Amino acid sequence: MERDSVTLDSVDRKLLHALHLDARASFARIGEVIGVSDRTAARRYARLRDNKVINLVGVVDASRLGGAEWVVRVQCRPGSALQVAEALARRDDTRWVALLSGGTEISASLRSWSARERDELILQRLHQTVPVVSVTAHSVLNVFSTARHGFEGPGPLTTDQIAVLRPTYEDVRTGPLVDADRPLLETLAVDGRAPYPALAASTGWSESTVARRIHALCAADLLRFDLDVNAAALGYCAEARLWASVPPAHLAEIGAAVAAHPEVAFCAATTGPTNLLASVVCRDGRDLYRYLTERFGALPQIGETQTAPVIRVVKRAGRHR
Repeated sequence: MERDSVTLDSVDRKLLHALHLDARASFARIGEVIGVSDRTAARRYARLRDNKVINLVGVVDASRLGGAEWVVRVQCRPGSALQVAEALARRDDTRWVALLSGGTEISASLRSWSARERDELILQRLHQTVPVVSVTAHSVLNVFSTARHGFEGPGPLTTDQIAVLRPTYEDVRTGPLVDADRPLLETLAVDGRAPYPALAASTGWSESTVARRIHALCAADLLRFDLDVNAAALGYCAEARLWASVPPAHLAEIGAAVAAHPEVAFCAATTGPTNLLASVVCRDGRDLYRYLTERFGALPQIGETQTAPVIRVVKRAGRHR
């Protein structure tokens, strides 16, 4: 979060927009659409990735596996939260791990392949960790967020460019996710643009088989790609988690409205005493205050709200490298 900010030029922004549309499009295709060479597109991507401005990962729909996505809040004894957060970050089943408030609370997202794997972390390991005072877990019922982040600015690509880049999938028959898919999905969870030879090596399949399986999983909406953009690296230094109560009859409407706010990087309906979770990114504390009072709080049906500032992001989207 203390990293110097990076300025994106028009080529960078077009590249990010293209990757949101088709994460695995070749740099030759992206370069042709945005008006640069394939080498320039590849070099720009590598610079943003290596400077930790972006991270592109494959994301599986855990609910299709009999598992689920959960958000956990962990209260720790003073002075111990960072140690617990780093231990959570090393786990393959956690995606986001952040220190909140005064440094004694952790927020983390968990995706499990099965109820057994979920229970092993939530019911056993966390509760048996000595510095942990309390654990609450909330199941993610629906994600409202759109693909692009508002802090990236308006989309720079034209309608025609978007149409060229947006992938289309044939109606391919595919079965459910199985254990044989794990090596493929685990590799993509580290690098969503992992080359086909690397994916073939990790799975033991041929490159053509890997390509067909990725296509089939994407067509069935079992696999998607998440381009995580580091807001702090772009100069947005006030991030917070919001938990709000909304009458269930209005949850879909309010969730969609919140997700459309440019300040919101993630928004979901959850179980628990509050049923709406939002991750908010602002320039500074003043902008966060304006957002809370003038936009979020002004929405009808928003009830009791808890706000926790993010003081450090320990793990971003994807697996720990």
